[in-house]
Order: sequence, then structure tokens, then C-alpha cells
Amino acid sequence: MASNVLLHPRVVFAGIFVACVAMVLTAIFYFQQELGLEPCPMCILSRYTFIAIAIVALVATLHGPRGVALKAYAAVVALLGLAGLGVSLRHSYLQHFPPKIESCGADLEFILNTLPLSQAFPRIFAGTGSCSKVDWSFLGLSIPEWAGVWFLGFAAAALWAAFRKPRAG
Repeated sequence: MASNVLLHPRVVFAGIFVACVAMVLTAIFYFQQELGLEPCPMCILSRYTFIAIAIVALVATLHGPRGVALKAYAAVVALLGLAGLGVSLRHSYLQHFPPKIESCGADLEFILNTLPLSQAFPRIFAGTGSCSKVDWSFLGLSIPEWAGVWFLGFAAAALWAAFRKPRAG
């Protein structure tokens, strides 16, 4: 009985939500603030994708869907996860095969000091770091490679929660 509660789709979606929020907060407060790593445009796109997955997972957690609605939430999380995986794969490709010329634009301080807020705000979210530079790795995987692992994991977990056949008690 306890294992069925732990495997309930609502718990799976809650776990996805918590993990996404933890990753975005880690990116902002640890990688960006503590380590001083500036996110590149692809990092920002990955963050947006994690946030989108978190929102869908939170709604699914609160809604507690069954049947077709559960499958719909899982499909949306899976599609977002696959989109995020695509961004991660492209980002990883750029890290392994950097272009000869890369232009990432102006840094954050320049943008804030020279542009009005209405123009600076969208550029802040565009990222300023280099997409091809590997600033951090763990167990041989870079940040976008780890993001790809998580995106794939979220897609698989959501689909598993929606399509698994619960054991009879």
C-alpha cells in the first residue's frame, strides 16, 4: 500500500515540480551568484523550459488528474522535456565543437548602464555567457549535459506515471 502512494502520479508530478524549482534556484543562486558563471542564451532557454515543466507539474499535482487528463499532463511534460533535451543536445554540441567565431553580445553591466529598462529587461534574459565554453562539470558531464539528463528523466517519469498499470493490492 505504501509503495502505491509513493508511485501515485500526483507524487511523481510533485517530485518533478520540486526538482525543476531546485535546479532553477541552483542555477541562479549557486552557479550565477556564488560561482559567478554568466548564463548563455541557451542556458536561459533551458531555464525557461524547466520553469514551464515546473508549472505544468504543479498544476498536475494540484489537479490530481486521472485518465485522459493525466495522459495530457504527461504528454505536455514529455514534449517540454524533449524540447529541453533538444536545447541541451545543441548546447553540448557547441561545447564539443565550438564555432570559430562566437558573438554573445554585451555584458549585463553594460546593458543596465546604457539602455532604458524597457530595452534592458528583455536582453537580461537573453544571457551573456558563451554557449561553447565549459565552465563547470561533474562526473564528466557539463551543465547542459546534466540538464539533458534531467529533461529526459522528467519526460520518462511523467509518461511512466501516466501509463503504468498499478498493481492490484
